[in-house]
Amino acid sequence: MRKIEHIGIAVKSLSESNSLFEKLLGVPAYKEEEVASEGVKTSFFMNGPNKIELLEATREDSPIAKFIEKRGEGIHHIAFDVEDILSEMERLKKEGFILLNEVPKRGADNKLVAFLHPKSTQGVLIELCQDAG
Repeated sequence: MRKIEHIGIAVKSLSESNSLFEKLLGVPAYKEEEVASEGVKTSFFMNGPNKIELLEATREDSPIAKFIEKRGEGIHHIAFDVEDILSEMERLKKEGFILLNEVPKRGADNKLVAFLHPKSTQGVLIELCQDAG
């Protein structure tokens, strides 16, 4: 894992949260997109070298909708940039971590992504991200 790629924050309203984070950080979101397969709309903010992803559910059965229903709005995951997601997934599996994905999938911001189960990471959902190229 090379660095924190972004911090994901689950929100009820992307438009309201975009406005709030624009005021907070002093910059607008640089990108918005929908990941239909995950039932989510996202927006991204840069803060220096750091990236923040806001996530709004687009359907009631999406992981973000379930998260907000259970825990409310807030930090959803921490994503780490990896050079080779397949080898990193294999390494982490051998170390005893529980993967939520057997193979990487397409995520937002042109990334291949995979997740580690929070049960194996002290309650924190971890996302692995590799540039899809």
